[in-house]
Amino acid sequence: RVGRAMSIIQDYIKGLIECLEELSRQNIEEIVDIIIDAWRKGKRVFIMGNGGSATTASHFARDLQIGAAVEGKPRLRAISLTDNVALITALANDIDYSSIFEEQLIGQLEEGDVVIGISASGNSPNVLKAIEYARKNRAVTIGFIGFDGGKLKGLAHKSIILSSKDYGQVEDIHLSLAHIISYLVRERIADD
Repeated sequence: RVGRAMSIIQDYIKGLIECLEELSRQNIEEIVDIIIDAWRKGKRVFIMGNGGSATTASHFARDLQIGAAVEGKPRLRAISLTDNVALITALANDIDYSSIFEEQLIGQLEEGDVVIGISASGNSPNVLKAIEYARKNRAVTIGFIGFDGGKLKGLAHKSIILSSKDYGQVEDIHLSLAHIISYLVRERIADD
């Protein structure tokens, strides 16, 4: 048992390290540029995902709104589309689950806003539908993806794609990316 447990621990850590090493620093910087451009223009950042990615979306929005706040500077307007349980369940029941994020963007999304879809597989129908809507309405779209990208890879304007097919590792790295980007956004806001 101990030997098997140690093997699982070592393999998981090794997978995390491999994911971290494959991150494109240039893509991270470009995503920070997109978010800073939105902040300068008073635009909003909408973030969404399912399951573990939903919690990352919620956490990321909070970090961009509060964690990246700099005294004396306007706050970044970041909104998680995963937080309103009453609205999500009403949309899922009254329309369908694949529309829960798109329906929240309708009437709110403006040209130049940023929409971030977080999906380990890159194939979540509700994320894809919202990204398609965002593109049609001239928002800038970003994907945090695993599993080599899935369909989201071809839809998002800019993506960070992890090759791992392990949900846990992908979700861990997506949260780390949210933290890295939030720290960089805060630094850029402070210097602006």
